Amino acid sequence: MENLKRLFKEANVDLKTMIVFHKAERLIRASEAHIFKKHQLTPTQFSVLETLYSKGDLRIQDLIDSILATSGNMTVVIRNMVRDGWIKRETDPDDRRACIVSLTEKGRKKIIEVLPDHIRNVQKVMSVFSEEEQKQLQTLLKKLKGSH
Repeated sequence: MENLKRLFKEANVDLKTMIVFHKAERLIRASEAHIFKKHQLTPTQFSVLETLYSKGDLRIQDLIDSILATSGNMTVVIRNMVRDGWIKRETDPDDRRACIVSLTEKGRKKIIEVLPDHIRNVQKVMSVFSEEEQKQLQTLLKKLKGSH
C-alpha cells in the first residue's frame, strides 16, 4: 500500500497531465461530433472524404495509414460509402491485388459542403490559444508522438 501511495505521489503531475489531455480530447471530439452529425457523417467517413479531397485518389492501404483506421473498420466504411455514392473503388492497374479509392462528384460536393463548418469549428475550439501557443502545442504533441 505504501508503494502505491509513493507511486501516485511520484506520478502526480503525469497523471494530472493525462487527465487534462483526455478532457481536452473529449471536448474536441464532442465539438467535431456535432458538425459530423449535422451533415450525417461519422468521424471516419469525414476523414475518408477529407483525405481523398486533399490528397487525391489513394490505395486503400494508404488511406488506412493516412487516417489511422483499422482495416476491418475501413472495409465496412468504404463499402457503405460506395453504396451511398460518395466514393468509388477500382482495381489498381499497377497491382491487381490492390484497390484505389476516389471521390465521386457526390462525395466531392459533400466534403465541400462540410469543410467550411468543420474549419470554423476548429477555429472556434483553437481560439483559446494564440498562434504561438498553437505552434508550441504542435511541437509538444509531436514530441509525444515521437517518443513511442
